[in-house]
Amino acid sequence: MRPEPGQVLHFSEDPSIMRFVPHLAATAQQPGEYVWAVDWGRSPDYWFPRQCPRAMAWTTPASTAGDRDLIIGPGCGDRVHAVEYGWLERMRTVELYAYRLPAGVFRPFGEEGDGRGHAVVATEPVVPLGPAERVGDLFELHEEAGIALRVLPNLWPFWDAVTVSSLGWSGIRLRNARRRSVE
Repeated sequence: MRPEPGQVLHFSEDPSIMRFVPHLAATAQQPGEYVWAVDWGRSPDYWFPRQCPRAMAWTTPASTAGDRDLIIGPGCGDRVHAVEYGWLERMRTVELYAYRLPAGVFRPFGEEGDGRGHAVVATEPVVPLGPAERVGDLFELHEEAGIALRVLPNLWPFWDAVTVSSLGWSGIRLRNARRRSVE
């Protein structure tokens, strides 16, 4: 499930949204009211139940072969997503939807040139280009995209390794992950 040219996507478990209105997200770390969406490259970040914590890593031109092999794994392609065992059933059963939105009203979010490019935002109401589309089997989407899906008892050791590596990385809903182990 990816956008077509001229589109961005908004993922939701609610298939009845007729109009997206800018709002201050409950988890916002920045001021401003926005409609949030993602482009083709960041769509896989949202192939999860909304509240599911996930840690993701991918190769970049600056990535070392050692980091790729250690974190993504030999034979696992260029990208890995990690979730905790407790979320597998929800990933299997969630009804996730994607809304196709016109890309022209969105702009990249974040500092100019920060390289994160994790989302695009609109500051005006946006009407979807059509009805919500069922995303389908999340495991199948990962497989078809060649994204390794790792299941862990706890995300934190993986996250700690990813964030000091030469790989690109992102974490979403990490506040919902299990607590860090005390060693």
